[in-house]
Amino acid sequence: MSSHQILQFRSDPFVVSPCCLHICPKVSPNHPFPSLPFQRRRSHHAGVRSSAKKKTHCNLKNETPATETAKRVYPFHEIEPKWQRYWEDNRTFRTPDDVDTSKPKFYVLDMFPYPSGAGLHVGHPLGYTATDILARLRRMQGYNVLHPMGWDAFGLPAEQYAIETGTHPKTTTLKNIDRFRLQLKSLGFSYDWDRELSTTEPDYYKWTQWIFLQLYKRGLAYQAEVPVNWCPALGTVLANEEVVDGVSERGGHPVIRKVISFSRSVTLFITKQPMRQWMLKITAYADRLLEDLDELEWPESIKEMQRNWIGRSEGAELDFTVLDGEGQETDKGITVYTTRPDTLFGATYMVVAPEHHLLSYFVTPEQKQQVEEYKDFASRKSDLERTELQKEKTGVFTGCYAKNPANGEAIPIWVADYVLASYGTGAIMAVPAHDTRDNEFALKYNIPIKWVVRNEASSSDEVYPGMGIIENSSSVETGLDINQLSSKEAALKVIEWAERTGNGKKKVNYKLRDWLFARQRYWGEPIPILILDESGETIAVSESELPLTLPELNDFTPTGTGEPPLSKAVSWVNTVDPATGKPAKRETSTMPQWAGSCWYYLRFMDPKNPEALVDKEKEKYWSPVDVYVGGAEHAVLHLLYSRFWHKVLYDIGVVSTKEPFKCVINQGIILGEVQYTAWKDQEGNYVSADTEERLNEYQQVTIPEDKVMKSGDHFVLKEDASFRLIPRAYKMSKSRGNVVNPDDVVLEYGADSLRLYEMFMGPFRDSKTWNTSGIEGVHRFLARTWRLVIGSPQPDGSFKDGTVVTDDEPTLEQLRSLHKCIAKVTEEIESTRFNTGISGMMEFVNAAYKWNNQPRGIIEPFVLLLSPYAPHMAEELWSRLGHSSSLAYESFPKANPDYLKDTTIVLPVQINGKTRGTIEVEEGCSEDEAFSLASQDKKLEKYLDGQSIKKRIYVPGKILNVILNKTNVKVTTK
Repeated sequence: MSSHQILQFRSDPFVVSPCCLHICPKVSPNHPFPSLPFQRRRSHHAGVRSSAKKKTHCNLKNETPATETAKRVYPFHEIEPKWQRYWEDNRTFRTPDDVDTSKPKFYVLDMFPYPSGAGLHVGHPLGYTATDILARLRRMQGYNVLHPMGWDAFGLPAEQYAIETGTHPKTTTLKNIDRFRLQLKSLGFSYDWDRELSTTEPDYYKWTQWIFLQLYKRGLAYQAEVPVNWCPALGTVLANEEVVDGVSERGGHPVIRKVISFSRSVTLFITKQPMRQWMLKITAYADRLLEDLDELEWPESIKEMQRNWIGRSEGAELDFTVLDGEGQETDKGITVYTTRPDTLFGATYMVVAPEHHLLSYFVTPEQKQQVEEYKDFASRKSDLERTELQKEKTGVFTGCYAKNPANGEAIPIWVADYVLASYGTGAIMAVPAHDTRDNEFALKYNIPIKWVVRNEASSSDEVYPGMGIIENSSSVETGLDINQLSSKEAALKVIEWAERTGNGKKKVNYKLRDWLFARQRYWGEPIPILILDESGETIAVSESELPLTLPELNDFTPTGTGEPPLSKAVSWVNTVDPATGKPAKRETSTMPQWAGSCWYYLRFMDPKNPEALVDKEKEKYWSPVDVYVGGAEHAVLHLLYSRFWHKVLYDIGVVSTKEPFKCVINQGIILGEVQYTAWKDQEGNYVSADTEERLNEYQQVTIPEDKVMKSGDHFVLKEDASFRLIPRAYKMSKSRGNVVNPDDVVLEYGADSLRLYEMFMGPFRDSKTWNTSGIEGVHRFLARTWRLVIGSPQPDGSFKDGTVVTDDEPTLEQLRSLHKCIAKVTEEIESTRFNTGISGMMEFVNAAYKWNNQPRGIIEPFVLLLSPYAPHMAEELWSRLGHSSSLAYESFPKANPDYLKDTTIVLPVQINGKTRGTIEVEEGCSEDEAFSLASQDKKLEKYLDGQSIKKRIYVPGKILNVILNKTNVKVTTK
């Protein structure tokens, strides 16, 4: 049965009247956020369509009118706040500090959120609901469950807001956290709020700083002069994620890529010096990060993304000698890294990156100005624009040449931005016959192309990047001959020759770069390092002095010199080295937002420990995280950084596992409701989407859903079906006006309906489009479930306190229906197929409505099955069934295999030897029982009613043939 079929319930016995809360700004005291005004949204944008059609007004008191309350399909507005208070008052989901370690553990974790001022939208609860269902299931299955929540609260948005408004980032952050927490609690998530943490709290970032010191002591944290994203307009350095298409994300100001200098103005004298950035040596762990991926229960796509990001490759470093203007060798050389040493004879030019540290030595006076202009041009592009996104290759000839070591030929040296200084050596040997990028460049600038790899399937004049048989690759002068060898054999021979002659060596390379760790920002963890004034030597702050807290600042604006805002806290910056008494300054760069999120999963295990990052025994019990759920956008950076830090902590004995997360699941994205786009010409006339190819020249307009209809496979205007529209669902954003606030959904439908709908929309890992009618469907399902147990509403629309459940013994049919549902729901939750688990419960409710009674032995297990998905309703039903405590730790039902067997068979029924229909009978059914069922069957009774039977022929499990007296045989016509 499909989801759509299941939702075709018989109509409710009453209609839900519109609630005045959707018209009037006053809100009900039962609303989970009484301090937040409810803003009605247009149905085609907001997703929550108000059912209010009539003008209705609230009474003078700030409450829901009793008549409206009574007409709700079930009283979720009373149930949900009630049980949320109960869980909080009783700390129902608290994980004890000392757990019974003889029981199995289950650590389920969300990628904790950044608490923005906008609050949650309905996309956020998707992952949170899934982890909550898993947590509730495991508690009921007898596991010790760790299910915490916290806040990744340092970062750029709060600082930018502080700059714009003058509000301290801490004030904004705490306010946003309170907002998020309130929203999450309103959805009934079973978090252990006693373990709540924030990366901005000194008790937490003390240990972030401690981890940094361990990295520093082991040479894994170091300083280097590296190119940074410098925004002159903002007067600050920006992180890569803060730059979009070459401009600052905030303000859209141009950003250039360069090594900058700044003036240290906190001393009595001013010195100008390069800005040295803190780096973390993640490359030292590249092989381990790569190898250990095979042991993880992660999506293969995510593991492949990490493999590509690490980018391990085997090849060779080869040395090319630079020639002077007269073609003579100089003492300068260019080292290139190549994965194809077999193509060395095909190198017809070289390319160095605009940032190459020796570029100035390769430029003739005649070409100097062009090269400088090109360097400035390239500095305005991001690495992504220079590689993956670049459509047209650009470059400038340096005027110099280098000698190809394989054959002694002089080849030109170019500077081009499709080569990055951060990969390999920042220089390449260009083989245009066998590399697509090199080929495009060579064709544009008329550089010779030489084919050295032959393949029968390739054309002699087309670029061929694959392997094959080597040709045109022999030199008497150098003693290297690889003709007629395979590419693999030739590569090995070139490497052996290069090592023997001093022209190069074998090399393993990685795309992975060391992690740029410093941010010239205020709102971040202070880096616990001192810099001695005299020598510039860096000194680690003593671990006993941690946490090194942020000083209070009133001015968070960039300095304009490149120095971080912390440099303004002069009394905080100027200090002394405790060991020597020498004057020193504190590091004024702060850690990036990634820092605190690298290890928070460990602190949740032991959040109040003042003596250690985490207690060893607790870590040993809870590690690793069993299920980690979050967006695929964190597939590389966050997960890779966390794995790196975890491996360092493993090496120093802090953690007991090599990997932090056993299983990672990426939920899909919830897109906004479908929006319909039409186009108009300059005269305001509609242009059909299927008749014009140049639609981008016309004005786009959004058409309300009520003015759209479907025609065949397309959507068209109702007023004129000849104009086709383009339907599309977009990611939720304020600019598109398609953000759906979960507060609104909870107010109109209840938290359980929102939870159920988000799980029912489709497969958990797939992207889905928000549709309000879907909420109404699952809301009706919950209402039917409520009436199944509580009974029909009273004449005034309210429900009685008791239930309609009886103490009758369940029938075999009822037991089979229940246990099939148990098996289905359990299996689907375990496999994170939450939508089909809901389908199984819907099928059960449909079946139960056909029964004459609702036995306790059937209804109580079903309520337990429902509880992970709709915990508020389940708790209330459980209470009304006579239980005095929460069902959170009741045993989850187990399916009895005896009731899962299908013991019914379809038995053909013949009348006078001709098959007239079939009946469903139990195995071992007697002849009399089979005949009785046939007599009651609507299709067969017309042949048997009132007839004289001569005899019955019954073959158990095969057939029932009824022979009638011929004189009484009815003649039927079709």
